[in-house]
Order: sequence, then structure tokens, then C-alpha cells
Amino acid sequence: MVFIHAMLNILVPPLSLAILLLILPPYLLFKILRFIVRSIFRENVAGKVILITGASSGIGEHLAYEYAKRGARLALVARRENRIKEVAGNAKLLGSPDVITIPADVSRPQDCQRFVESTINHFGRLDHLVNNAGIVALSLFEDTTDITKFEPAMDINFWGSAYGTYFSIPHLRQSKGKIVAVASCAGWLPVPRKSIYNASKAAVISLYETLRTELGRDIGITIVTPGLIDSEMSQGKILSKDGRMVFDQQIRDMQGSVMPIKSVTEAAKAIVKSVCRGDSYLTEPTWFTTTFYWQIFCPEVLELLNRWSLTSESSEEEPASKKVLDLAFLKKYMHPKSVRSPNIKPN
Repeated sequence: MVFIHAMLNILVPPLSLAILLLILPPYLLFKILRFIVRSIFRENVAGKVILITGASSGIGEHLAYEYAKRGARLALVARRENRIKEVAGNAKLLGSPDVITIPADVSRPQDCQRFVESTINHFGRLDHLVNNAGIVALSLFEDTTDITKFEPAMDINFWGSAYGTYFSIPHLRQSKGKIVAVASCAGWLPVPRKSIYNASKAAVISLYETLRTELGRDIGITIVTPGLIDSEMSQGKILSKDGRMVFDQQIRDMQGSVMPIKSVTEAAKAIVKSVCRGDSYLTEPTWFTTTFYWQIFCPEVLELLNRWSLTSESSEEEPASKKVLDLAFLKKYMHPKSVRSPNIKPN
């Protein structure tokens, strides 16, 4: 057995590389042609039923507006009842013929079962499930005062997505529908202070890649991995190291680095287009995809860069990225006004 593994260690890597280089050109050509065809014959969602979690703000709110512009019927889910009612009103003005709101906490399986059943009872079908609800936990791992306080990050980001999907699958099979899993580039990037958040998003990516294999063509799955998008998270709403939801722009600036933040309106538009094309993956903004290849081919370089730019020798000292960002002219161009002067919606 040892000899067999030793031989495989010698033969498999070069053989795999040779096969990859052989099939890569026709595969890329196939991908380009498929993208063109799917762009021409993309799905028309007018009249279809779209269930969106985390619809009270940020990406979820603007996904509701993009679907509404296309005439979709909406079921909006969030904990903030007043906020989703406001979003529902806006969605109707933008063209949605029917919108219902369902206050719910995605971290509770009974709530997830209820919002799926409420959608089916009202509309009689479900075509797209958009798992968007999420929070960001922000703290150096060893500085966390009580590690159990970060449980909500996994409960909402991962289990909240898994629960809703579990209860939706029978209905999505009937409609040949789609699942939209809003994960994050943090699922592959070793960004400091986000260890639990990164792990939760990596779990989301792994879950839906596995489900894509299990479900086959019965249900389409688009895994969305946003970079920095204008939302309450990028405005500084975080789960702090003591387990409280707070608004902290200073730690946001330390964490955000000098990366530009993309408009949530443009991001939502790109996501809905991608889902209607039937894409398997979407990274938004697109250029963020390059970080995935850096992580694969040069993980040590990416690790050193993140450590240098986003951490410091002491808790009192600001990291290099924060010092650079504090240059007034740079912050003005990197962060939209809604991030520099945010208007956080009440809980």
C-alpha cells in the first residue's frame, strides 16, 4: 500500500497537469459560447415567485428592487418588520405585482419552515430562493472575550441558509427553480479579524457546491461571492467581540483597507442578471476574482499582504491600510458617500 501511494504521488500530479492543459482550451471555448447563449436566452422572471431573506437592507433590499423591475412576485423575509414593509412598498412601485412580507429569524429552523410555507400558501409556488441574510463578526480571534458570543455568525450565515434551502427544495424541484446563495469572497480570503465570518462563508460555498452535485439539473444554483459592497456591513454594523451588534466606523476602516466599495445597486443588478443567465458562480465586483487565484497559487504572499496591511503590533497601533485610508483624498474616492456618512436603519 505504501508503494502504491508513493507511485501515485509521483505520477498523478504531472499527469493531472497534462490533462488539464489539454482540456483547458476547449473548455474555455465552451464556457464562452455557453455564456453567449445563456445571455441571449436568459430567464424571464415576470410573474415568478422570488423569496429573499435578509431583505430589509443592503444587497437583499436591492435584489428585491431588481426582481421587482422585472415583474417578479416577491416574498420578503427579515427580522425588522417595519423595514421589510417599506421595501415591499418600494418594490410594488417598481413593478412587482404582488409582495408579501414575513418577519422571521433565519437562525431558527421553525421560522424558516414557516416563511417557506407562507410563500407557498400565498403564491402556490416558489421559483427562486435567495439566501442573503448575514452578519459579520469582527475581532481578532484571541481578543474575543467569549467565543460563544460569535455563534450567531454561523447560525445566521450558514445554518440560516441551510434551513431555508432544506424546506424549499421540494417546491423548487416542482418549478425547476433556482437557489441563489450569497456567500462572500471571505470564503477563500484569509482576512484577519473575520475568522468566524470567513469560516461561515466558506461553509456556505462548500454546502452549495455539494448540493449542486446532489441535485443535478433539477435545481439551478448560483453561488455569489461579493467583495466590498455598499451595505450596513461596509457602513460599520458588526457583531463585536463581546457579542453585541454595534456600529463602529473605526474598526470598519481598519478592516476595509484601501479597497474600493461598489454600489449596492450595481451589484444587485449584476447578481440578478447572472442568476437569470443560469451562472454557477458570480464574483462581484468581477475583478475580485483575481484574489481567488492568488490564494490558490500564492497563498503565502496573500497571507503576508493581509497581515501587513490589516494587522498591527499592538491593539493601540493602527494597521498600514488604515493609515493610508485616512488620507482624505483617498477615502473620498474609495468609499461612497453612503459609507462615509451612513444612515443605519433601526433594528
